Amino acid sequence: MKVSGFTLVRNGTQFDYPYLESLRSLLPIVDELIIDVGIGDDDTMDRIKRFADDEGAGKVQWFGTTWDLNNPEKRKGGLILSEHTNLALDRCVGDWCVYLQADEVFHEDDRDQLRSMLASTADDPRVEGLLFDYVHFYGSFNVIQQSRGTYRREVRAVKRSAQPRSVGDAQSFRKTSGEKLNVVRSGARVFHYGWVRTPEAMREKTFFMDQLYHGAPKPEDAEKRIPHTGDNYRYKRFWGLRPYKGSHPKVMTDRIGEKGWHWDLDHSPCVWTWKDLKKIVLDLIERVTGHRFFEYRSYKLIQFRPAQKECDS
Repeated sequence: MKVSGFTLVRNGTQFDYPYLESLRSLLPIVDELIIDVGIGDDDTMDRIKRFADDEGAGKVQWFGTTWDLNNPEKRKGGLILSEHTNLALDRCVGDWCVYLQADEVFHEDDRDQLRSMLASTADDPRVEGLLFDYVHFYGSFNVIQQSRGTYRREVRAVKRSAQPRSVGDAQSFRKTSGEKLNVVRSGARVFHYGWVRTPEAMREKTFFMDQLYHGAPKPEDAEKRIPHTGDNYRYKRFWGLRPYKGSHPKVMTDRIGEKGWHWDLDHSPCVWTWKDLKKIVLDLIERVTGHRFFEYRSYKLIQFRPAQKECDS
C-alpha cells in the first residue's frame, strides 16, 4: 500500500496560513507529498522549495501554477480551488490520497489510528474514502466553534481507484460520475485554524477569498480593502463558541507561542439575531440526542468491520 499526500497553497505567508505546519503534520503519514504552489505575491514558493529540499527531501514534489483569477467562471463558488486541488490529486500515484488544506493540521496523537484505518480498508472495495472529525478554532487558539454553523466532519482521504474529484470550493470530493463516495470514519481529527490569525491578516485573507466566490470588488471597496462579506472578518462572540482545553498538534507550538494578538471570548459582546433561534434549538436537540438532524453530507457513511482471519482447524 502506498499513500500519497496532496495540497495547494498560494500567498500562504501573506495571509498567515499555517501551511508549513500543515505540511509537517502530513509528511510522516505519506510516502509522497504533492503540492500545487500558486504563483503569488510573497515568499510562499521560496519557503515551499526550502521545505521540499530539507525536511521533505525525497518525498516532496511541488509545482508552480498560475491561478486564472480574471476568469469570471472561476470566481463562482470558489471553483478555482477545486481545480487546483485536482491538479495536485492527478499527480498522486498512491493507493490512498490524503488531503489537507493550508489551514488544516493533523495531530500526532491520531497518526497511528489513521495509519491503521488506511491499511485495514485498503483492500475493501466498499470503502472509497475516510471521514475526519473537525476541531474548528475561532479568534484564538483556546476557543472552538461547535454548532450547526460549521461542518463537523469531512472527507480528507480518498482511494485513487474510486476516481475521486475535488468539487465546488474544494470542500469535499465526488466520483467522476457525480456520485458521493462511500466512506467510513477514520477516528482521526483535523484541526482547522482558518479563523485564527491576526485581525489584519484575517481581513486581507477575507478580502481575497471573497473574490473567489463573488467576483471582483467594486473600485471603492477595493481601495478601502472592504470584503464582499463586510465586517465578517472581525472576531465576534456568537452562539456555539466555547473554551478549548485540549492539546494542539506539536507542529503548532511555535506559532501559538508567537501569537501577536488577543481576543477575549468572555468579555466580547454577544452578537445574536432571530435567525439564530432555529440553529440554537437544533443544537440543543443535538446535545440531548447525540444526533444532528437535517445535516448535509457530501458523502455516504457506511459501516466497516475489518475482515476476520480464519482460524486454522
